[in-house]
Amino acid sequence: MREVGVVIDLEGAPLYWHVPPSRTAVTLPDSRALWDVLWEHRDRVAGFAHSHPGSGVPAPSHEDVTTFSALERGLGRRYDWWIATRDGFVVCRWSGPGPLDYRTERCDAEPTWVSRLRALSEEEE
Repeated sequence: MREVGVVIDLEGAPLYWHVPPSRTAVTLPDSRALWDVLWEHRDRVAGFAHSHPGSGVPAPSHEDVTTFSALERGLGRRYDWWIATRDGFVVCRWSGPGPLDYRTERCDAEPTWVSRLRALSEEEE
């Protein structure tokens, strides 16, 4: 399983699938294409989802949280940050007051795009 990401719009639809060739089970490198999509559509983006390897309820890594914070500061608003494992799905949202204070909530209902996120994570190159 390798990490994959997707930008989600305010209607809950995928805007951009982020599947860089250099991704691994523990890293999801950024790209100019991803940043261009986020910047161009920043007012209609609801958030970003990515996969984590394995099973169980996922939790954001320190790198995840610092990335969430940096993107929100750079793009000028708060977003939802979803993380999916093979059988778990959560959303992370800033809760303050500190810049890295994000709370994680388990999501029982999964949007339709989560199954594709998992499938892309499982694909072999």
